[in-house]
Amino acid sequence: MALETRDDRTLFFDMLPIGLRSEGGLDLRVKLYTVPGQVQHDSTRKAVLSRADGAIFVADSQLNQQDNNAFAFDNLAANLQKLGMDIEQLPLAVQFNKRDRQDAIEEHKLRARWSSTPWAPLTLASALNGQGVVESFRQLLGRLYPAVDAEFALARDHAIDSQAFIQNLSATGGPSNA
Repeated sequence: MALETRDDRTLFFDMLPIGLRSEGGLDLRVKLYTVPGQVQHDSTRKAVLSRADGAIFVADSQLNQQDNNAFAFDNLAANLQKLGMDIEQLPLAVQFNKRDRQDAIEEHKLRARWSSTPWAPLTLASALNGQGVVESFRQLLGRLYPAVDAEFALARDHAIDSQAFIQNLSATGGPSNA
């Protein structure tokens, strides 16, 4: 669902189902949801977060957006807390998008600012150029795997280790995607 706004087109809500099937027959499904960061969409973000097993926080690399990024990250933490979830326990990847912009904050400053957080390392991206987006998803899958493995015994019962989990769910095509 897309909303036309005065300044641009905002993706209000999107869902992409993907999955993998083990040789033993396990059919694992993952649903990816996107939600916009604007303040007026807070209830949508909260509803999606209520059933989330992990998240990718997409920040804007433009220097003049750093205060908005901080506000949005604090909003994410507050929404998780309202839902009885802890941001430091949720598998989370942090992506800084718009690296192709001339006014992007310097990489070393971003890395230094986030290096001591549980979410380091960051993924740097330019969605416009198709760079860093899949890498962010793979990073999230790597952080999500221990919880999913603990719940479904992926490695023990289904011969799906972390590498296979990440590779199969983030493949850009082929028979592994359901």
